[in-house]
Amino acid sequence: MEILYNSIGVIHTPYTDMAPFQAVEDDTNGPFILEVDEKYAAGLKDLKKRKYIIVFFHIHRAKGYNGSNLAHPPSLNGGSIGLFASRSPNRPNTIGIDVARLLKIEGNKVYTSGLSALNGTPLLDIKPYLEIDRKELD
Repeated sequence: MEILYNSIGVIHTPYTDMAPFQAVEDDTNGPFILEVDEKYAAGLKDLKKRKYIIVFFHIHRAKGYNGSNLAHPPSLNGGSIGLFASRSPNRPNTIGIDVARLLKIEGNKVYTSGLSALNGTPLLDIKPYLEIDRKELD
């Protein structure tokens, strides 16, 4: 089954060649901006009421899935874990996700805390991070 997604905007970050494997909330390298296409800008109404958001993006510069279901995070010093237990960009579907602190919204631009996306990454979606999303962590 073929599934198609359309970008709703672009992500601006200071990262041009390498981004962190996961978002760093207090990243001082910013700014980190989600620039939403004008035709979707009205969808930002009331988003400012949220402290955190979930950002979905297309990992557009990933080399593609190599068929391995194991990942080798640098923190494991050569060890491996299951692909779905990792943040590796080597995935069957190159969808990235970060939870970010919402700092401010100016027009169609959403300013956030650190993200793990490269500059120019296609933005797929933004969802509110709700209290229910935290329940499992407690």
